[in-house]
Amino acid sequence: MDSLAKSKGKNRSEIIKDSILEYIKNHSSEKTPFDLGQDLFGKYSAGDRNLAKNRKDLLKEKIGRKNEKRRSN
Repeated sequence: MDSLAKSKGKNRSEIIKDSILEYIKNHSSEKTPFDLGQDLFGKYSAGDRNLAKNRKDLLKEKIGRKNEKRRSN
C-alpha cells in the first residue's frame, strides 16, 4: 500500500478512502436476487397482483377451459 500511495502521490488514508468509495460505487447498484427474478414471480409477471387471493378461482377457471378444449376435440 505504501508503494501504491507513493506512486500515486497520495498518503495511505487517501488510498483507503478512494478504495472504499470505489467499492461502494461498484456494488451499490447490484440487484438483489428478488430484483433479478422478479419477472419470474407470478403476481409480477402476470400483471395480476391478486393471484394469491384469487388462486382457487383462477385455477378452477383454467382447469375448466382445459376440460372444454378436451371435450371439443
